[in-house]
Amino acid sequence: MAAGLTDAPTILVISDQHDWHARQMEAAFAAVGARVERVDLADCGFDTRSASGLSLAALGSRLPDAVHVRTLSAGSFEATTKRLGVLHALTKLGIVVWNDARAIERCVDKSTTSFLLAHAGVPTPPTWTMESEEAARAVVEREASRGPLVLKPLFGAQGKGLRLIRRPEDLPDPEEVAGVYYLQRFQSNATQDFTDYRLFVLRGRVIAAMMRRASTWITNVKQGGQPLAVAPDPKMERLAIAAAEAVGAAIAGVDVLLAADGLPTVLEVNSMPAWSGLQKVSKRNIAEAIASALMDELARRPARPRAS
Repeated sequence: MAAGLTDAPTILVISDQHDWHARQMEAAFAAVGARVERVDLADCGFDTRSASGLSLAALGSRLPDAVHVRTLSAGSFEATTKRLGVLHALTKLGIVVWNDARAIERCVDKSTTSFLLAHAGVPTPPTWTMESEEAARAVVEREASRGPLVLKPLFGAQGKGLRLIRRPEDLPDPEEVAGVYYLQRFQSNATQDFTDYRLFVLRGRVIAAMMRRASTWITNVKQGGQPLAVAPDPKMERLAIAAAEAVGAAIAGVDVLLAADGLPTVLEVNSMPAWSGLQKVSKRNIAEAIASALMDELARRPARPRAS
């Protein structure tokens, strides 16, 4: 713990709302001796006349020692580009950012996630992404005989907007999917009900895990899935860690399903995972684990000169 308040590192928590998760992180960082500022990235920007080149809301042009990105608020393509640009700039300036803009970009775009998983040899369902409705219909015509496909929003979370596609006529119009069709082979699991697993990876280790059980194929807790305590087997843990490494995420919520053949496969990787449901079935305090790991990362790096 820092010797005094003036020596305490400043941690910037990025969150567009002061919700349970943000309060958990504020308390966790305070408990390890850090000063905490919470900002919405929408309130941050660039000021090339300032010492840092940035304007970070409550901090002004002063730089934090580290940044924890909890959530990014929704916005236009231009606004989102600017917000990610601020995170890129913080990394360029030598600030520890978890997760950094590169990892967030890779995970927010599901097509890039799927590409990186497959490229790294991580088992993941076959996936197709295209802008043409004609091309999407051709994929469905070719692949649906082997089983249904799942249509997902390219930028989506919490199980919202998922559709089962069994025939070309099931595809929505392009404007309903923002002009991009992301199709993934539907995976039936090895159990009789609908279950999958969420593993929380922190700095190359699985620190918590749960099984999610639901009455439908959409198992997200926000959609009514029931979190259950589980101890993942070593193979599933290695798979989750490899998935986080493939996208370059220090923090990751990795969704894993045991396929009908009993082998685990990675469905998604979330770079800003919520954990309220997971915390209910985990003995580990997840916020405290994140705060301790980030402080440990700071301690490993050379001290950065403090701005006056």
